[in-house]
Amino acid sequence: MNWIPGRAWQHSLWRLAGWLLLCAVAGGVFGRPLAGLSLGLAGALGWHYWQIHRLLRQLGSRRAIASPEGWGVFSEIQAQLFRRQRESRQRKRRLQSLLHAFREAAAALPDGVLVVSRRDGRIAWFNESATRLLGLRHPDDLGARLTHLLRAPRVVEWLSGDASEPLIDLPSPVDPQRRLLLRLADYTSEQKLLIARDVSKLMQLEQVRRDFVANVSHELRTPLTVIHGYLDMLDGEDNPELAGLLDEMRSQSARMNRIVEDLLTLSRLESMDRVPSERVPMQPLLQALRRDAEALSSGRHRISLDEHCPCDLLGSSKELQSAFSNLVSNAVRYTPAGGEVRIRFAREADGGARLSVSDSGPGIAPQHLPRITERFYRVSNSRSRDTGGTGLGLAIVKHALNLHHARLEIESELGRGSTFSCVFAPEQVAAQEQDAA
Repeated sequence: MNWIPGRAWQHSLWRLAGWLLLCAVAGGVFGRPLAGLSLGLAGALGWHYWQIHRLLRQLGSRRAIASPEGWGVFSEIQAQLFRRQRESRQRKRRLQSLLHAFREAAAALPDGVLVVSRRDGRIAWFNESATRLLGLRHPDDLGARLTHLLRAPRVVEWLSGDASEPLIDLPSPVDPQRRLLLRLADYTSEQKLLIARDVSKLMQLEQVRRDFVANVSHELRTPLTVIHGYLDMLDGEDNPELAGLLDEMRSQSARMNRIVEDLLTLSRLESMDRVPSERVPMQPLLQALRRDAEALSSGRHRISLDEHCPCDLLGSSKELQSAFSNLVSNAVRYTPAGGEVRIRFAREADGGARLSVSDSGPGIAPQHLPRITERFYRVSNSRSRDTGGTGLGLAIVKHALNLHHARLEIESELGRGSTFSCVFAPEQVAAQEQDAA
């Protein structure tokens, strides 16, 4: 029977009062009512302590509390404890069921999933795919440091940094032919999730695409050269009615040749893992960039060069010149006549270097900036055709800078021009030699 707490107290008080009255009457029969009342109080106190002792034993035993029988405060306390324990056990069973379902789902994932401690990098749990992809063994590797099991220098360097970007194209410790992508995700305040994905097929498809583009571009080179040669042999003065057609054919042939050359350059950059670390003298390179800009502009723009960094870069002279030339030519092409193109090379506060190319052109809308370095992505198709762009220049710049562990930063505002900056780490900067000029 479940009592309302107020009524349980009333019942207990009335029962205590009745017990004490009975004890006083019994004591009065023998002429000692106070003694009988004292004995009744002592008995009631002993009975209450015994009930408290019984409840404490039930709580301390961690056993299931029995459904209460009887009335009063102690029965109500036992009933409340019985209900709380039943609800707690039901909640625990639900949580265990959810945890079991989560572990089954994580175990069924084709990606390797590891729960790693933020503090010391120890492995708390991993699924079966982690065993297949990373070679972990259960339960031997539980509690081990992740860097003790994955000892590749790239992994150690990636984990020691911020690891905000995924680690791509990592050979699997189990099978070097299998390529992995590692990603670190927030899990709890004390743990992180390390996800390992098999990207071997994607890498193979990407290699097939690269080979296809390179082969097609190479095969197009010869027929384009032949067509261009025959067009040069035809003179518009000999055939006045065909002069306009011949000029258009020469223009389109030259444009197609530039696209093929850019595709070959991009394919070559994508196939490279690293570039030679040779000294690239910047003074002559900057002067060459200014001359190229002036030649392409033909006096239609103001070209300026600001050099505030008496230093050189380390890397490939060919690839850096290709990247910088693409930025300069884009700035000249997309800046209207009478505008300004500014080339600036300066030192960064952290010891690195920055080469920036600014223009006073129409600018780029914010929605285009995240995709502007994709190949063949065009902000305006008509404008690209008018300027003779191939849509590959910024993709070449991005890949060339990645090989030099540098990054491309773009700042642009509609109607106020754009600034493209190549930012180099301090490791890629060297003091300028006296005879660099």
